[in-house]
Amino acid sequence: MTPQAKLIFTSSLILGTTITISSNHWITAWAGLEINTLAILPLIAKSHHPRAIEAATKYFLTQATASALLLFSAMMNAWHTGQWDITQLTHPTACLILTSALAMKLGLAPFHFWFPEVLQGSPLTTALLLSTLMKFPPMTLLFMTSPSLNPTLLTYMAILSTALGGWMGLNQTQIRKILAFSSISHLGWMAIIVSYHPKLTLLNFYLYSLITATVFLTLNTIKTSKLSTLMTTWAKTPALSTMLLLTLLSLAGLPPFTGFLPKWLIIQELTKQSMAPAATTISLLSLLSLFFYLRLAYCATITLPPHTTNHMKQWHISKPTPSAIAILTTTSTMLLPISPLILTTV
Repeated sequence: MTPQAKLIFTSSLILGTTITISSNHWITAWAGLEINTLAILPLIAKSHHPRAIEAATKYFLTQATASALLLFSAMMNAWHTGQWDITQLTHPTACLILTSALAMKLGLAPFHFWFPEVLQGSPLTTALLLSTLMKFPPMTLLFMTSPSLNPTLLTYMAILSTALGGWMGLNQTQIRKILAFSSISHLGWMAIIVSYHPKLTLLNFYLYSLITATVFLTLNTIKTSKLSTLMTTWAKTPALSTMLLLTLLSLAGLPPFTGFLPKWLIIQELTKQSMAPAATTISLLSLLSLFFYLRLAYCATITLPPHTTNHMKQWHISKPTPSAIAILTTTSTMLLPISPLILTTV
């Protein structure tokens, strides 16, 4: 792909995202989502591999269906209430259809089926965009419409997402699929709290995007997409492997890393809302995800490839660690001590 084409598609992605997150009218929000979908498709299919073409086709069909449902929901609400404003969604059927449309856009269970397949067929950099930037516009729509949506339905979908994300990721050997199921699991945490404390959903999304970006960029630097190749990275790039270990533990939500902060706040808020059983269920289900994060961390740092010499590998760095990865790793692992400062913005 030529640099000019990449520039056009990247600019279109930024334009589509900006239009959706800054709009108050359903039609402009829908137009922004469409621009986003059309701009990411060439980036998914750029390798011309059959798997990439299949991923692009699946992505297009799913997103087109979700966009049609979103527009149908907006039109139904406008028909009954005369309102095209995003925050004025009051008709119950329109709210139900919108929940389905946004769940499909985000990859929230039970509409998660497309996401692992699409991520597996995409290059690592495009997979990063699909996991973070492409979820920002539907996440803002979820944030804006959260008072109108059914909290019970969202809670059930959230628990189902966390369960499926954990269970289906256990047996995977492809790292992109593991990260896709990780994303589905994290979306469960975001969806369960959106009706009660929408700002916590956004905080969780920002921190998830930050940590996921670190993981994807590290994997892209060490050119790894399978567990079998991840096992040989310690001998080549020990510094990057160590960073990957810490970031994965943060993504799992273990204290004292950054990833623990949103889980802690969400459990606290759910308990305040007398939803202790839901908080307990989602916490226990996230232990399933913890298993495959630890599996990834184990493969990245503790497994050494078989070698004939008896001495240990020396710490050597063939080239310096990219500064972006170093900065992202620091923020992905060390923001918990400044949580009081973060809480003032929530």
